[in-house]
Amino acid sequence: MHKNWVLSGKIVSGVRQGAFFTQLDWFQEQCAQKLGFKPYPGTLNIEISIENIPQIEVLENEKGIEFIPPDATFCSGKAFPVSVEGVRGAIIMPAAEVRVHGKNIIEVIAPRSLKTSLDVSDGDSITLTIDHPETRKKPV
Repeated sequence: MHKNWVLSGKIVSGVRQGAFFTQLDWFQEQCAQKLGFKPYPGTLNIEISIENIPQIEVLENEKGIEFIPPDATFCSGKAFPVSVEGVRGAIIMPAAEVRVHGKNIIEVIAPRSLKTSLDVSDGDSITLTIDHPETRKKPV
């Protein structure tokens, strides 16, 4: 049985650190290798409703696709493939000790600007779809 989560939220401004991080050579290379794309500079920040936080907490406890920095200068993190209104991307979860957003803000990367591609801006509603972790195929 295949089951997806559909989360809706509102686009919000971030802390303006995503563009720097997503353009680091090691992150770009790992995204290309592990997600199949190099991310557009920056992240799309989506404020989800409080009732969807338990779903994000499930993801926080999952292994996900790991991003490992070349040295301790940078934080590690993980990603989960997602579709944002038909555009593939990934939810990015930095290590808990460096997370700058509250639990109700998720960060999404994609191979192109989601705001431009979807013609949306801060305050607009947006929907994303993610595979439910319990239905993902486990490695054999």
